[in-house]
Amino acid sequence: MTRAMMDRPPNIRHFAALAATVRHGSLSRAARAVNLSQPALTQAITGLEASLGTTLFERGPQGMTPTEAALLLAPRAEAAIEHIGSSRVTGTQLRAFLAVVRAGSYSAAAEATGISAASLHRAVADLSVALGQRLIDRRGRTLVLTPAGERRARGFGLATAELRAGLAEVAALQGKAGGRIAVGAMPLSRARWLPEVIARFIPAHPGVDVAVHEGSHVELVGPLRDGEIDLMLGALREGARADDLEQEAVFEDRPALVMRAGHPLLTAADPASAMFAYPWLLPSAETPLRRYWQDMVLGLGREVPHVQVECGSVMMIRQLLLGSDALSLLSPAQVSVELEAGMLAAMPTPVPVARTIGIITRPGWRPTAAQADFLTLLREVGRQQADE
Repeated sequence: MTRAMMDRPPNIRHFAALAATVRHGSLSRAARAVNLSQPALTQAITGLEASLGTTLFERGPQGMTPTEAALLLAPRAEAAIEHIGSSRVTGTQLRAFLAVVRAGSYSAAAEATGISAASLHRAVADLSVALGQRLIDRRGRTLVLTPAGERRARGFGLATAELRAGLAEVAALQGKAGGRIAVGAMPLSRARWLPEVIARFIPAHPGVDVAVHEGSHVELVGPLRDGEIDLMLGALREGARADDLEQEAVFEDRPALVMRAGHPLLTAADPASAMFAYPWLLPSAETPLRRYWQDMVLGLGREVPHVQVECGSVMMIRQLLLGSDALSLLSPAQVSVELEAGMLAAMPTPVPVARTIGIITRPGWRPTAAQADFLTLLREVGRQQADE
């Protein structure tokens, strides 16, 4: 099996044939389950074996005995078919619909995939007919998903993630290292934690691709739920926003007051009072760090001051701090280079502030062996850095 197979539209009928044959252990029962003739089912399995370059079943008088490769791939295929939710969907339609959804237009999807806009439009139209559902509305030049389209997009994304994972597991079984890990990186994880993990992971897994998607929690949680990314790293959330996600604490981060070198606050007799004389640069009110800052202020018995500049970019906050008397609340790890160079300075918060940093995944997500190794490294490196 080559990397190219992972990038081709999946033949959903082939995967359905595999899953049914493993489940029923008989070609005749499997054929009835997926509404295929027995010769068509056999042809589908043979086609999948040829694509994978491996045997999926040992044929014998007692029926079809699945090989290790089949036992690895069948649960992924079962999950994918359940997410797709219809036997009438083809891999070409699925791939075209997801391309349009993620690109936002037929022309952008055509540019991203190399498939003509007309072909994409036809595939999405055929999908809509096959499902008996309107999936996309056009409002002027903008494409908007219908409620049914949103449900299908999530299901198709999760199905694609399952099939890619299954193919990667079969490739690993064949000794052909492959697969992909898509990581959603919130700001703190990009400073030291994730870079060190990737630096240690790649030499041990040279055939596994790692894709890092940077963003805030709000920007990344949708792609996580839709199967576009496998996991998120950063500050953990509480309450309803985390109810449908699995969160694993890895380490505690203690933000500090950060300012330019030579800032008057560094020599103030009472920093807890003096810091309110300066403007603040902070992320939006929805972020945990902003809420921790508010709790710190309230803990000092003060009113929460107005924040004139809200910014989630550490790079921009860093530049603004260098050129002003503004203050921010940041993890020292996020500005370690500037602190070591003497460009910025940090001091402890007057009221202790701590936030839990960890790993966020979808419920029921089953990592491949390579993804499990990546998770192990995340835990090891995170705890090592917390102890430094």
